[in-house]
Amino acid sequence: MTQIRIPIYQPDLSGNEKAYVNECLDTSWISSRGRFVGEFEQKFAEFVGTEHAASVCNGTVALHLALLALGIGPGDEVIVPTLTYISSVNAITYTGAKPVFVDSLRSTWQMDPEDVRRNVTPNTRAIMPVHLYGQACDMDALMAVAAEHRLFVVEDCAEGFGTLYKGRHVGTFGDISTFSFFGNKTITTGEGGMVVSNDKTLNERARHLKGQGLAAHREYWHDVVGYNYRMTNIQAAIGLAQLERAEQTIAAKRALAARYATALAGLPVEIHAEAPGTVHTYWMVSILVERAEQREPLRKHLAQAGIETRPLFYPVHTMPMYAHNYRKHRVAEDLAWRGVNLPSWPGLGEERLGQVVASIAEFYSHVA
Repeated sequence: MTQIRIPIYQPDLSGNEKAYVNECLDTSWISSRGRFVGEFEQKFAEFVGTEHAASVCNGTVALHLALLALGIGPGDEVIVPTLTYISSVNAITYTGAKPVFVDSLRSTWQMDPEDVRRNVTPNTRAIMPVHLYGQACDMDALMAVAAEHRLFVVEDCAEGFGTLYKGRHVGTFGDISTFSFFGNKTITTGEGGMVVSNDKTLNERARHLKGQGLAAHREYWHDVVGYNYRMTNIQAAIGLAQLERAEQTIAAKRALAARYATALAGLPVEIHAEAPGTVHTYWMVSILVERAEQREPLRKHLAQAGIETRPLFYPVHTMPMYAHNYRKHRVAEDLAWRGVNLPSWPGLGEERLGQVVASIAEFYSHVA
């Protein structure tokens, strides 16, 4: 009998994706021009509540572009949580600036504002909150630190599309913010990203840089060293179709997390909880095992049952290229060594969810 595989994520492409992509093909508008690019940008800005949105080819270059728009460069420091995906930190390094790592809050798994405050130096130019796994950072506290020290705030919302903090979308608090639309994100364009801001000047700088530094009023004249970071019309077409169903997708992901929480009750695991005053969109439904040494045996047991999982991100300060000034970040390290991401796509049915939970229960039935 063939084993049923349960993937960690599977995008829903059941809306207007095919019709919009076919329009691109039929009209030959397949590159960075076409109606879908501008429409996706406009609708995305309206959805999250910002004045401006500039589409780009992926979430990593969105971060790089945001930092460049702020003028971040050599000699500058940017404070970033160590518990994040590597792109947050690499984007800082691309500019020549120095990433400064801080720990996480145990309650939310997000950037610790007090550790941020402790790490501000005369060279600090910006704070980069990362809304990890769909939960919001404590933006009131972080914005207070930024205001006190006159720092820029670059929100990394790659995993936080639709996440709310005190009724506002993440990405609307900082000077400039970024989103990712990789294939496993809440809405996807295959590859893609967005830079958003309420600052017209920052938006214009980002647009200038993303299009090879092309001057606004002189054809084929380039007045800065720019980048080819543009999104294609095909990507934007898929993104617009995804955005049309975003509310339903987020509701389904939140319902999935609630079903997991109910089904896992009584087992010795801790699900990533929603913090008061926030709306957690559960990009991934994540759990903590009791002891770090249980994590990989559990994942192996699930893999043998055809269930795909992922570990939480490894703290970036432990990776060779960023470990030259090694410090302990105890909360982030503890979370990282005990965390598991479960299958988290919104269409995961009751039967498959039941298989995941049953397999976790079976594992713990044999653990002393």
